[in-house]
Order: sequence, then C-alpha cells, then structure tokens
Amino acid sequence: MDSSIDTNQNLQFHLGLLHFAHVLMNVDGSVDQREEDILNRIKDEEKISDKVFSYFKETVQGKAERKIYEEGVELLNKCTEDERLTAFAHLYQLASADKNFHEKEVRLLMYSLQSTNISFEDVKLRAKDRMLKS
Repeated sequence: MDSSIDTNQNLQFHLGLLHFAHVLMNVDGSVDQREEDILNRIKDEEKISDKVFSYFKETVQGKAERKIYEEGVELLNKCTEDERLTAFAHLYQLASADKNFHEKEVRLLMYSLQSTNISFEDVKLRAKDRMLKS
C-alpha cells in the first residue's frame, strides 16, 4: 500500500473493518440505504479518511467476495482484541440496520467471530455500550 494513503496507526483496523462491512452489506444480495447510512456513520466515528475509503474501494473492485473476506480476516487478526471487538460491534449494528437479520448475515458474523477469536457475547456488550454512549 502506498504510504501516502494514510500514516494512521489504525490503518489495518480501518481496512479490516471496511472489508467486513463490504462483505456483510452484500451478503444478502442487496445494499439497503440504512446500511449505507450506518457505514457513513462508522466511517465518521472511526475517522476513516476519504483517501483510505477510496483506496479500499479501488482494491476490492472486481475481487471475489471470498477474497475480500479473507483479506478482512487477515487484517483484523493483526489488530488488538479491543479493535476487533469494536469492529464487530459496528458490524453487529450494520447487520441489524434493516431490523431483519438475514440468515447469511448471521452465518457470516458467526464464522467471522470464530476466525478472529472474538466472543459473540463480548460483541453484544460492546455494541450495547456504544449505543448507550451515542
């Protein structure tokens, strides 16, 4: 990656989060406006720069969803446990954006939690804490 893109220490966290968000938003076959709105809120809240977001969009263009997922796992596994929990709290809220957990979203989240050694109960607690603070 071009070092001029971002010197932020959270680059792996940001890119990992974006990879998972992309896969999660697309897993049910349709991207809802509420999902787009939540993604924009996540981007603002985590201070993901427009450069990083544009870089991400360029790098996933034309890639298979499986490859994007694998890259996301690799990136998040390089992050701290706290960063992984934060990422999955965002993803949990993203999956519930349309008030209807699609079976594929649930499977993806559960498999992803297993791949990154994160507890679902910890994710729910982190998501609840984040909602209380906002």
